[in-house]
Amino acid sequence: MELAVSLEQRFLRTPDGAIWTPAAFAYRFWTRYLEVFERVSVLARVRDVTMTPPEYARVDGPALAVVALPYYVGPAEYVLHAGELRRVLAAALRPGNALVLRIPSQIAACLLNVAGKRPYGVEVVGDPWDVFAPGAVRHPLRPLFRHWFAHLLRHQCAGACAASYVTSMALQRRYPPRMDGFKTSYSDVELPLDAFTATPRVRDMATPLRLIHVGTLDQLYKAPDVLLDAMAMCVGRGLDLHLDMVGDGKYRAVLEQQAERLGIAHRVAWHGMLPAGAAVRSRLDAADLFVLPSRTEGLPRAMIEAMARGLPCIGSTAGGIPELLPPEDLVPPGDAAVLASAIQAVANDPDRMAAMSVRNLATARDYADDLLHERRLAFYRTLRDQTERWFALQTVSGIAHPSGMASTHERRAS
Repeated sequence: MELAVSLEQRFLRTPDGAIWTPAAFAYRFWTRYLEVFERVSVLARVRDVTMTPPEYARVDGPALAVVALPYYVGPAEYVLHAGELRRVLAAALRPGNALVLRIPSQIAACLLNVAGKRPYGVEVVGDPWDVFAPGAVRHPLRPLFRHWFAHLLRHQCAGACAASYVTSMALQRRYPPRMDGFKTSYSDVELPLDAFTATPRVRDMATPLRLIHVGTLDQLYKAPDVLLDAMAMCVGRGLDLHLDMVGDGKYRAVLEQQAERLGIAHRVAWHGMLPAGAAVRSRLDAADLFVLPSRTEGLPRAMIEAMARGLPCIGSTAGGIPELLPPEDLVPPGDAAVLASAIQAVANDPDRMAAMSVRNLATARDYADDLLHERRLAFYRTLRDQTERWFALQTVSGIAHPSGMASTHERRAS
């Protein structure tokens, strides 16, 4: 059986037809689906370019193809491309295909409109209620988007025959699955054996404290602006620290100006987008404290990767972060003063940092690839089996498929 997966990630396509990604969703990510399905079609926005940076990774490969959806960014461009998007999605649906929606996603909503009543599975990876919280997105329709997309996500989860969540409890409470549907939880993080450090950290108090933040700068979801404000407060109190910013996006220039205005530009290193794996781990290994004061989260892969390197972490109470960190390592979203106090308290307590390292490394081991593998396979197999049964019933009854294509039975009869 073939599988179609929709997601919000945007890819690039070079003249040779190859599809590329700057970080997440390279070919290796999709091999987990190929353990159950014969082929996978990824439905995602694609932009044509002449070349990509050397750190980009290939997406397409054996048994994996990318269906290029119209490339748009933001609500206004979505409206302009909505008709073409529906046509491409309808053409991509094939009789007998299983369907997975990585949500929240406007593309997923559009896909369901053309997919009819066929069964589908959802992988819930984020929370639109937090995504469109005050301060996270700057748009005049933000309050409307917040309510509408949260409502849409609840509806999509309630209609799925199988649902997986990246959190153990947080997203499930706000967006419950169907009562009679299959449900599970697993993170998207990839943690092979070499992702783990052998021993916990011991802080060298003779050196300046080095913070690290990893996340997109296309939006302010991960609150890098709050971290810069908190860092300036710490420096003002006499704390000697530096910050590594890993990630890139349209807000980078704004954040660099903020660092200049706060007088801490010489203490911030901007590393841009780094390829997943060794390049990111080397930056994590050089740091003393991982800080993620997110305004919105599912379950942050970057934090779990940092914990696997034995890094002490401070995070906000958003999304699934409280499932990773104890209350004493959490701060409310958007409060730079509380974050500054938390950083200072940790920096001045090497015994606490050592204990945080031990605890975080142990927690990260719960997210090792081999432990999550069976949960993923159970989700895929359930979706495959339910899809096969549904299409078998359509074939017996001779009903046309909801994609507008004739059923297998009808095509053979003709």
